[in-house]
Amino acid sequence: MSNDYEKSIDPMDISDEYYNKKNMPFSLNKYSKIMKPNNKLKFNFFNSKTYLKFEKNNVFIKFKKILKYLLLIPIIFFLLSLIKLNFFQNNLNNSKIVIILAVNQGGGVERWKTPQEWSVERSSIANKKDYAERHGYILTLKDTTLKRRYSHEWREGWEKADILRQTMREFPNAEWFWWLDTHTFIMEPELSLESYLLNNIDKNAYRSVNHFNPMKIKSDIPYVTTVNQPVDMILAQDCGGFNLGSFLIRRSEWSELLLDIWWDPVYYEQMHMFWEHKEQDCLENLYNDLPWIRERLGFVPLKSINSFPKGACEEQKNDPRYFYNKNDRDFIVNMAGCNYGDRSCWDEYEYYRNLKMKLHRPWYQFWS
Repeated sequence: MSNDYEKSIDPMDISDEYYNKKNMPFSLNKYSKIMKPNNKLKFNFFNSKTYLKFEKNNVFIKFKKILKYLLLIPIIFFLLSLIKLNFFQNNLNNSKIVIILAVNQGGGVERWKTPQEWSVERSSIANKKDYAERHGYILTLKDTTLKRRYSHEWREGWEKADILRQTMREFPNAEWFWWLDTHTFIMEPELSLESYLLNNIDKNAYRSVNHFNPMKIKSDIPYVTTVNQPVDMILAQDCGGFNLGSFLIRRSEWSELLLDIWWDPVYYEQMHMFWEHKEQDCLENLYNDLPWIRERLGFVPLKSINSFPKGACEEQKNDPRYFYNKNDRDFIVNMAGCNYGDRSCWDEYEYYRNLKMKLHRPWYQFWS
């Protein structure tokens, strides 16, 4: 009787209560798309506690898909890192500029370094590394700690020429080599050496000391011609003469000959007791006496590659040509002599490091 009744009922006249598990026909419960349970997550907000209704099989399938994507992420990052590393290595191999940073990573020359000295060195390395990576240059760290090859002659202040020769052999494809002492800090990292200095060096450099001559070097000697001669070495002068805390030299036959004679033990053996500034005094005397050295050496203003902080060159403290000015946005600061007297290398380095961050802070960043 009940079967006949169910067959005679019009499904459109049946209320929703009729379609429960007891009264619902098997065919409808299994095959009806209208009554098929929803496999998606359902939120019930009418109970005191919110809970999720889901089917185990559906969750497992979703979990497998998510797991596949998660496994792909490290593989993609690994492949991208390989591509970036290969691209970076190719750029380094083709780089024409090498930055040489003099450091004492071994712990000090005559004593163990203080925590402040370690901090200054780490900040200096990070500063040059960021600049080199930004412009695709090569950065090489050269340890200037006490070495046996120098100690038998006490050449601890005379190693620049020898390190330059070694670096030129190490990077045979490079053209320019920029020497930087530890206590230097690049203040304007967005400036490339090419656009800032090298592309127009023949116009930007002056070829004699007539323009600026604090050490009263002979301005004119015979047999010197700079006509059609390229600039193979770029220097600045300060109150103490040639400044070798930041200078550039180009690979050429001229520079190879200069480095050989600059490192010549004859000069050292005869004059090291008289030359207070060692290799700096040696180069000044070579420039003073040899015409061929003058022909390819160019000078730039001190603030171009060697701005001083307040406290350096005390006798010239009122001369703006020597000292860093944040309004001029000088390229680099050289804190030469910061470890003497009442000056502090760490204090000066922290000041210029914070100043650089302030000067280059984005306009939308209001916090320090």
